[in-house]
This record gives sequence, C-alpha cells and structure tokens, in this order.
Amino acid sequence: MTTTAAEFIAQALYFILPAYCANAVPVIFGGGTPMDFARNFIDGKPLFGAHKTFRGFFSGLLIGTFVGIVQSNLLIFQPPHVLLGFVLSLGALIGDLVHSFIKRRLNIPLGASFPVADQLDFVVGALFFSLFISPPSLPVALIILIVTPPIHLLTNFIAYHLNVKKEPF
Repeated sequence: MTTTAAEFIAQALYFILPAYCANAVPVIFGGGTPMDFARNFIDGKPLFGAHKTFRGFFSGLLIGTFVGIVQSNLLIFQPPHVLLGFVLSLGALIGDLVHSFIKRRLNIPLGASFPVADQLDFVVGALFFSLFISPPSLPVALIILIVTPPIHLLTNFIAYHLNVKKEPF
C-alpha cells in the first residue's frame, strides 16, 4: 500500500504540531523577564531582545509538551510520543532563540521581518532536536519545510488582525 500525498501532509502536520504550538504560545502568554535579562552581548547588542521571555519560553515548552502527551494517547500516527513532544517543543524554542541571536548580530530591529528565516527557524530547531529521539522520514521532513512558511504567514496575519501580534509577519 502506497502513501498518498494527503497522508504525507497529514503525517507531517501531526508530527510537527507540538513545535507549532510551542512556537505560537509565547505570543499569547509571553511577557515578563527577558531571557537575556536585558543584557547585551560582547558586541554591545542585545543577546536575544525583550520579546524572548522566560514566561513565553516555558509556556511554549509546557503547551508543546502537553500536545505531545495528547498525541501519544490518540495514536493517530506514530510518532509523536511524550518525549518527542517535549524535544520538538524545546527544539522549536531554541531554534527561535538562535534566530533572534542572529538577527540582533545583523542589526535587524526587534519585530522586523527576516523572510524565510522567520518562518523556518523553529521548525529547523525542532527537526534537528528530533534527530536524537525519533526523526521523521525524509518526505515528511520536506513537507514540513515546504508547508510551514505559508502556514506561519497565514497564522501571523490572523493573529495581527486579532490584535494578538503587532506585526502581520
């Protein structure tokens, strides 16, 4: 039995869902103390910036892991499982932090667009971390990388119009 394109897309979205949730939740529940404690790096620029907060990071990690727990009980596709949900969430959040660090080094202001990287930073982090637990198949990974940018842009556009985000990207 061969897998259809629709089944690969469903598997891809199911696999990466904990990372998607972990990435989205800080927009809603973030705020508070910045992860870099508002300190600058050796180059005099912020390490991550004020938008990367402990509350946002840990709320994303908690919700993403919870999604993995729910998925492990649904058993629609294999994986995810509980540990993979945690790892995907952690990878997504670390990927986003690395991206923020790079943006600050490149003098890209807080909230400014950095096309493609803005849409894929968290997914690349999640996929990288998944390599140590349960990596997706190559077709599933490629689908994740292809479908994430338009999904990310659409959800950000919606969040902007709901006044949840300050920028539509």
